[in-house]
Amino acid sequence: MDSDLYLDITDFAHSTPTWVQQLGEVWTEAGLLLFGVLFVIGWWRSRREDAAAVALAVLAPVATAVALVLSEAVKSAVQEERPCRAVAGAPASLVECPPHGDWSFPSNHSVIAGGAAVALLLAWRGIGVLTLPMAVLMAFSRVFVGVHYPHDVLAGLVFGALLAMLAMRVLRGPVEKLVLAMRGSGSGAVRWCVGAGTPALPGQPAPGSVGYGAPDHRPEDRPSHRRTGNRRRAGRR
Repeated sequence: MDSDLYLDITDFAHSTPTWVQQLGEVWTEAGLLLFGVLFVIGWWRSRREDAAAVALAVLAPVATAVALVLSEAVKSAVQEERPCRAVAGAPASLVECPPHGDWSFPSNHSVIAGGAAVALLLAWRGIGVLTLPMAVLMAFSRVFVGVHYPHDVLAGLVFGALLAMLAMRVLRGPVEKLVLAMRGSGSGAVRWCVGAGTPALPGQPAPGSVGYGAPDHRPEDRPSHRRTGNRRRAGRR
């Protein structure tokens, strides 16, 4: 059934106008570049926020890379041949069919797309309305151009999303502590990389600095208030 669906999609691809085919060929690679641009924008905007936001923004591409490395391990274990070479009667792929040894399952492009879409969503609330459709279109384009089965791209999306989510969850704490340490660094270049965070209120330490979050009064003030109250009550007597 998967081969039949592959044939249906590739036949449809060949029936579309030339500009649609060219758009599919461009998007199947250009989509990866767009995810990279979003990683950079996400990091840049997070520099104005707290350490947790910076940690998630920095982890988004790292988590996606982790998913890609594990995807390559699965590819080497499964060794599924590309449909553009294995399916009888398949039309010529719109892009060059990868050589033998560049296995089909799962789709690395789809792993990257799924991982990047979810990682960016965790780091940048609201961006999912852009990244999730991008990931689906990226996955579909791999079948459209003829180099993957439908199950390759579906597994890639799920695999990438789950692994990226897990990596973000496991690594968030240590990276957040690292960001706090970097914000307290004496190096301006190091502080620039992680930003200053949310501006502090007047009289309050900056986020990430020593004393941040501490009460704004001195402990010794309380006894003096009590002593003043005792003197006033003594005077009334």
